Amino acid sequence: MKLTGMLTATALLVATSGPALSAETLKILTWTGYAPKVLVEKFEKQTGIKVEPTYSNNEEMIAKLRATRGSGFDLIQPSQDRISSVQEKYKIYQPIDYSKIESGQIITSMLDAVKKNTLVKGKSYAVPFCYGTSGLVVNTKKAPYARDYDALLNPAYSGRISYRLKRPTLIAMAFAKGDDPFEKYSDINAYADLMNGVGSDLMAGKGLVKNYYANGDALLELMRSGEVNVAMAWDNGGWKLHEENPDIDFIAPKSGALGWIDTFAIPAKAKNVDGAYKWINFMMKAENAAYFTNQEKYGTASKGALEHLDAKIRANFSRSFSEADIDNINWYPPVPAKLESIEGKILDKVKASN
Repeated sequence: MKLTGMLTATALLVATSGPALSAETLKILTWTGYAPKVLVEKFEKQTGIKVEPTYSNNEEMIAKLRATRGSGFDLIQPSQDRISSVQEKYKIYQPIDYSKIESGQIITSMLDAVKKNTLVKGKSYAVPFCYGTSGLVVNTKKAPYARDYDALLNPAYSGRISYRLKRPTLIAMAFAKGDDPFEKYSDINAYADLMNGVGSDLMAGKGLVKNYYANGDALLELMRSGEVNVAMAWDNGGWKLHEENPDIDFIAPKSGALGWIDTFAIPAKAKNVDGAYKWINFMMKAENAAYFTNQEKYGTASKGALEHLDAKIRANFSRSFSEADIDNINWYPPVPAKLESIEGKILDKVKASN
């Protein structure tokens, strides 16, 4: 009887303790490189939560959540300009409870921008993670006074200018004119007037341009050879050139670099919401965010990460961005559909002009 009782008790203990001993899981839908193995293992050791990352992109993230009506994952990382319009249509995210975010470790201007740009019916849906920018890449020896996008129209650099004939150039030139194109997104006519003015400026300055480069590699070669001294391009490209030639560097324009932010957002039917908040706060700790930047070379919204970066990478950010430059970045908001056709027509006119 005693043996039977002991066996029964043991069986009950195993049956009841099984689920309690099973590991908690956090399912993340993210970009390649955004959940580094070292940090995953560190988080799992600290929290006991098993992390299961699935790698994707903006379009696939949205498609997966639409198909499941916001279930299947606990945390995803879309770009901030791909959230509010999607949420309005499909309701696949849940509002962020910012009281659960350790906001003291996040750069305030970036958090404020993401809150604003993901606002739907009075609630915001994301937390900033990492970012990249475009601005000026300049041979500072040959073009020492190129400090804003209007340098792309400066006769002093005639024949040594290059940029892409794409919408970011229109946006950048609008900011250089002292206007804010993003504030005009809600007024189609005002936006069209502003962009037509920018188009006229680009047509008038077309003779100054060496060429409209097609991709980053093409621009790098133009800068290396000295054929181009002033260009609109990305921060990482400028830093790569600086490593080869200290005279060339990325410069944050006076009217503000243009920036994208990838975020943390929580799906509407996430099962492990508490785990999602733990991961967000973990990733935004300075030393963890710095590890990510050292690996992927993207800046993060972590306020103290700069101090933990590898020396060369820290030097890049320190040279190109003061704290004021960071706060002055113009973050891309969601683009209303009608604006793309306006921009397309203007770009076509510039391309066809003599």
